[in-house]
Amino acid sequence: MFFKETKLKGVSLIKLEVNEDERGFFSRIFCEKEFAQHGISFHCVQCNISYNRCKGTLRGMHYQQTPYEEPKIVKVIKGSIYDVIIDLREDSPTLYQWEAFELFEIEPMMIYIPPGFAHGFQTLEDDTEVLYFMGEYYHPEAARGIRWDDPFFSIQWPEVEKRIISTRDANYGYYKE
Repeated sequence: MFFKETKLKGVSLIKLEVNEDERGFFSRIFCEKEFAQHGISFHCVQCNISYNRCKGTLRGMHYQQTPYEEPKIVKVIKGSIYDVIIDLREDSPTLYQWEAFELFEIEPMMIYIPPGFAHGFQTLEDDTEVLYFMGEYYHPEAARGIRWDDPFFSIQWPEVEKRIISTRDANYGYYKE
């Protein structure tokens, strides 16, 4: 695995080493020891998968409040997404900054998101599947969200013919309210 830091402190893009032959390929997507060698302490407690039928499906911006912030590793296993994270860590030099990444099934990349970030994505094609490795259990009482179009952050989402958003995500308030 090859780790590349992003503009947001603590966030890493991870390119997988792919061993390919006539049968297909093999790639390791997690090694606690290798993550630790790159300064990432991650203990997986749960894995989730998100299936998205239609291009333009937007999920987010989700996070959990203290003390249940969720570190996560995000990998697209089918299709593609525009993945967005917002730094909500009060002591961070990149507080309130956001960054986006395009993750594709055919590109052996994933992203490590440390605790204290809001996360969301928009699918770029139909039948997209996203795999999450979670470093904290889900706590419904700590679950929060920010409107995807909050002007405070001014996230530049890709244009789509039809955006599909759950009622819950569409009804989140603005961050500064």
